[in-house]
Parts: sequence; structure tokens; C-alpha cells
Amino acid sequence: MLARRMRRLGLAVIVAALTLTGCGGSTPGRPSLPDATLVLDFTPNPVHAGIYEALARGDDIRAGVRLRVVAPSASTDSIRLLETGRADFAILDIHDLALARARGRDLVGIMAIVQRPLASVIAAPGISTPRGLAGRTVGVTGVPSDTAVLRSIVAGAGGNPGRVHTITIGFGAVPDLLAGRVAAATAFWNDEGVTVRRRRPGFHVFRVDQYGAPAYPELVLVATRASLRAHPDLTRSVVAALSTGYRQVLSDPDSGEQALRSLVPGLDPRLLGIELHGLLSSFDEPGGRVGALNPSRLRAWARWEKKFGIVARLPRVGAMFTQRFLPPAH
Repeated sequence: MLARRMRRLGLAVIVAALTLTGCGGSTPGRPSLPDATLVLDFTPNPVHAGIYEALARGDDIRAGVRLRVVAPSASTDSIRLLETGRADFAILDIHDLALARARGRDLVGIMAIVQRPLASVIAAPGISTPRGLAGRTVGVTGVPSDTAVLRSIVAGAGGNPGRVHTITIGFGAVPDLLAGRVAAATAFWNDEGVTVRRRRPGFHVFRVDQYGAPAYPELVLVATRASLRAHPDLTRSVVAALSTGYRQVLSDPDSGEQALRSLVPGLDPRLLGIELHGLLSSFDEPGGRVGALNPSRLRAWARWEKKFGIVARLPRVGAMFTQRFLPPAH
């Protein structure tokens, strides 16, 4: 969830710190392109490779829009930025989207950024199956999706979630795992999973969709319904640019890595390539339509979301997502 990721790094306010548009601007005889602001779900990282690839190649300009990308902060609510018109689009964790809609926010998912869950449980080397967590202490951050992920993974392996002891550890899964303070912890396989295994080989990563959860899209591009109605052409342009960027990353991962290196200073070069290559299969929807929001998968996710208590009522998938802005499959 966004709050989880932000607090984990204790970020200062950096909204508007990243202004990474293409060439843009007015030229004689050519009208200015419309601007669009996209708020990320987290600080730039390999999950966003397609976005930065689109910026580096000028895919946004060719699609008819100048895309401005900003990172969120601990004190800035992406949903509020959308609702107040200070941002046009945002990337949200699908659980945050479900919770926002349950609170009456009329937000709509228009494109999947990743097609599979990033949530997992990372376990010490001696625990080779989630059933081995019985009687052990597992660290969680305390957000509802953590508990749902842990219960789903243990139950999906044939274990009893009620026999697992949990402790709230905040957002320091890697140091707590390395220090042996917990036997396992809920975390993201593409982030903490890569980091902890690089620091000390042998840790096991149990992905939630390998143990009972459907293959839902963890991160989704979102806008308000009012904005979609008012600016359909702008939405199509942004979705087209991002779709092109992610297709390019799939066809040439090294190009995506270079785009991140050139546009995002401070990324760990030792982890960047490993994390990006690990994510490639999550960028693509079977059938070749990057960004697709598969209705059957989403309905399965909605049932899972309610079953494990993240939301009290079954999410209305038909009202929550639309594919009408996606370009045709390539």
C-alpha cells in the first residue's frame, strides 16, 4: 500500500521534484501539447521502467501529450491530488483503490502497470514452505493487506493461519529478517525479496499468487471518473504513451534500465538490473495487450479481497475498471 511504502522510507515532501517531460513547448506553426501530471505510487524504481522509457524516447510527445511525472511523499495523498485537480493520473496499489472506493471516492482504474501481485512472505532459510510458519513469529506492518497476504499464503499451502504468531515490525523487514528477530515477514518480492537474498542467500520468497491468491494487477493507473469524462483524448494519449513504453521495455530490457539510469539519479546499480529483469513477466498480459485489465482476473481478485477482509463488501469490478482507453493489442 502507498502509506506503507512511504513510511518505510520516511520520505520528505518531494511532490513536483521530478519534472521529466519530453521536449515539449510551442514551436512555430505547431500548437502546444497538453500537459498531464502523473503521480507515482512510490519513488521511481524498476516497476516504473515503462514510464521512464516513454519519457526517454519521447513516446508521450508522439502520443500528443507532455507527461510530467512526480513522486509522492509521506504527507501528500495521491487521491487528494487527483480529486483537487492537481494531478491528472496516479498509480495506486489495487488495495488502496478498493479502500478508496469503499469510502466513496469515484476513482477508476484504466491500465494495469503490473499484471501480478508483488506481495509476498519472505522466510528464513530453514523454512521451505509456508506450513513451516506454524508456531513461528512473522513480522507484519499492520496494514490490512499484510494480514490478508499472510493468511492467504499459509492457507494456500495447506497450513493453519491461526497457528502463526504475528508481530508488528513497521517497515524494516530486511534488517529484522537478517537479524533473526522474526522467522518471516510480509514484504514485496521485487524489492525486499531481491535485497535480502543478495545480502544473504537462502531466504525463501512465497508469492501470494503462488499460494491461493489470483493473479491480480498489483498496481493500476487511476483517474477520477469526472476527469475521464472531461478529457478522454488526454487519457488515451497518456495510456498510449505508457503502453508503448512498457512494450519497449519488454522487447529491450536494457533500454528500460538505461532510461531509469539516465532519468532517475541515485538508483542502486547493483539491484536495478536484477529487479527489472525479475519484473518483466509481470508487465505482460497473456495475449500481448500491455496494460490489460482482465475482467475474470479482477472478479477473482474482488472475491479474494473480500474473503480475506481487506474490504467489507465485494468490489464492483464493472464500475471500478475500464479498458476503453487502452490501445489495441499488438
